Amino acid sequence: MNKNGIGNVILRVVLDLTFFIHGFSKFQGGIANIVGFFDSLGIPGFIAYVVAVIELIVGFAIILGLGTRIVTTVFALIMIGAIFTVKLSLGFLGNGQMAGYEFELVLLAVSIYFVFAEKSRMSLDHKFFQS
Repeated sequence: MNKNGIGNVILRVVLDLTFFIHGFSKFQGGIANIVGFFDSLGIPGFIAYVVAVIELIVGFAIILGLGTRIVTTVFALIMIGAIFTVKLSLGFLGNGQMAGYEFELVLLAVSIYFVFAEKSRMSLDHKFFQS
């Protein structure tokens, strides 16, 4: 495996861990709080469950490298939603009370990278769907 392949695996694992931990914390901290937050933004509360489940469960596909393009496209859409519905008005670095959109922007960029990246040799996509 070359350096790019190793970097790809590291980035894939870190992206997945980040989303997994965020999804886990939504359930651990009480998903009702997240539902209420979504409702306060004018977003239907059930979307909080959808986002949390995607972050928690579907993200494991990234570690395995299975359906990476599809999963990271979904993650990119979640980050676009987070940036435009919550974070954009706070600015890049935030307002002193809440963080800005810099973190979400990085996760968006990493997700987009995987949408366009070649299949890693250390992925199930590569093993099952060689192109």
